[in-house]
Amino acid sequence: MNAAGTQQEASIDLSKIKRGPIVFALIIGAFVAILNETLLGNALPELVNELGVTYSTIQWLATAYMLVVGVLVPVTAILQEWFSTRQMFLSAMILFFAGTLISAVSPGFELLLVGRIVQALGTGLMLPVMMNTILVIFPPEKRGGAMGLMGLVIMFAPAIGPTVSGLILDSTFLADIASAWRWLFILVLPLAAFSIVFAAIYMKNVSNLTKPKVDVLSILLSTIGFGGVVFGFSKAGENGWNHPQVYWPIIVGGVALLFFIWRQLKLKAPVMDLRAFKFPMFTIVSILMLVLMMTLFSSMTLIPLYLQGALFMTAFRSGLVLLPGGIVNGIMAPISGKLFDKFGPRVLVIPGLIILVAALWLFTRFDASTSTGYVITAHIIMLIGLSMVMMPAQTTGLNVLPPQLYPHGTAILNTLQQVSGAIGTALFISIMTNGTKDYLSTTSDPTAPTPAEAANGVVAGVTDAFWIGLILAIVALVIGLFIRRGKVPEGQEAASTGMHSAERQTN
Repeated sequence: MNAAGTQQEASIDLSKIKRGPIVFALIIGAFVAILNETLLGNALPELVNELGVTYSTIQWLATAYMLVVGVLVPVTAILQEWFSTRQMFLSAMILFFAGTLISAVSPGFELLLVGRIVQALGTGLMLPVMMNTILVIFPPEKRGGAMGLMGLVIMFAPAIGPTVSGLILDSTFLADIASAWRWLFILVLPLAAFSIVFAAIYMKNVSNLTKPKVDVLSILLSTIGFGGVVFGFSKAGENGWNHPQVYWPIIVGGVALLFFIWRQLKLKAPVMDLRAFKFPMFTIVSILMLVLMMTLFSSMTLIPLYLQGALFMTAFRSGLVLLPGGIVNGIMAPISGKLFDKFGPRVLVIPGLIILVAALWLFTRFDASTSTGYVITAHIIMLIGLSMVMMPAQTTGLNVLPPQLYPHGTAILNTLQQVSGAIGTALFISIMTNGTKDYLSTTSDPTAPTPAEAANGVVAGVTDAFWIGLILAIVALVIGLFIRRGKVPEGQEAASTGMHSAERQTN
C-alpha cells in the first residue's frame, strides 16, 4: 500500500460508523436492483407482440443484462480501490435509476435495450460494493447476521419478482393508463429514487483508496474473456452447442481468460488479485459456490418451464407457486446468519447441503400429474437448504482474507456466480431440450404431439436435467465436508477488537 493509502486508512475510524443506516441503504438498493432482474420475464410475450420483434430478439433484454453484469463485476475490485464506498454506491443507483427511466419511456425495442444495459451497469457495480462494505464495517464474529440480511434480499427479491410482475401485467387499471409492461419500470422508479436520497444522506465512506495503476490490457482481456464465456453459454440454450454463436465466443473467451489469469499473476497491482486463492478455505468456498450456483440458476429456470409446460399453469400462477419458497427463504436467511455467528459454518452448511440433495431428489419425481402442494413443498425444502449454505459459506471464505483482498474476494465470488449461472442455465436447458426431443421422437407424430404427449415430453426433459442437478448437489455436499471456520488474519482481529472496545465505551 502506498503512503497516500496508509494515510487515508488511518483517517477512517470505523468505530464511529453507524452501521444501521448503511446496511439499510444497501438493502434498499440491492432489493430494487435484484427485483428488477426477474420482473421482466413474464412480460416478454407481451413485449414481442407490442414491439413487433421476434422471441430471439426480445431475449437480448435478458442476455445483454447478464452479459453487462458479467463483464463489469470482475473490474469492480480495482474500481473500489479508486472510488469511495459512497461514490460507488451512489453511482450504481443513479445508473440504475437512469436505466429504469429510459426503459419506462422507450418507444421501441432499441431504446429499451439501452435502458436495460444502463440498469445492468448499476447492478454490476452494486453487488460487490454491498458485500465489501459488510466485510469492512462488521467484525468477523458479527458478519453472519449482516450477510444473512443481504441473503434475505438476494433470494427474496427474485422469488417475488414473477408474482409481482404477474399482478402488474394483469392489472386492467394500470393498462388503461400506459402499456402494462411499462409499469414494471415506472413502479420501480420511486424505490430507486428513495434509495438514492437515503444513501446520499446516510452512506459513509468506509473503504481505503490505494489508487493503484490500472492495467488497461487486463480490463480488455477480462471483458473479452468473461463476456465471451457468459454470452456463449447464454446462447447455448437457444441455439444448441454446435452453433457458431455458442462455441466461438466460448473459445475466444476461454483463451482471453487464460491470458487474463497469466497477466494477473505477473502484475504487482492486478485488476483481480488471484492471490485470494492462496487461502485454502476461500478456494474451497469458490468451488462450492461454482457448483451450487449452477444448480440454483438451473432449478430456477426449469421449475417455471415445468409448471407452465407440463402442468399448464399461467405465468402468474407459476409465480404464486414459487412465492412460498421465497418467503421461507427470506425468513431463514437472517436466522442462518445469526446461527453462523454463534456456531460456525459446519453446523449449517453440511445439513443444508443434505437438505438440498433431498430436494433435488424430490424434483426428479415430478410427472404430469404432480400436485401443486408437492411442487411447493419440494421448492421450500430446496430454498431452506440454500439459505443454510449460501451466505454462511461465502462469509466463511471471505473471513479468511486480509482486508486488502476484500474487494478482490467479493469480485471473484460475484463473477463466479454470473459465469456459473450462465453455464448452469445453458447446460440444464440443453439437457431438458434433448430429453424432450428424445421422448417426442417415440410418439406417433413428433412434429405435432398431443397436449398430453407434449406435457410428458417436458416432464422427460426436466427430470433428465434434475438428475444431473442431483449429481451436482451431491458433489457440492462432498466439497462442503471440507468447510470449517477459517482463521481470521491477525490484523483483522486487532481491528475487530478495537471496534468492540469502542462499542462498549459508546454503550
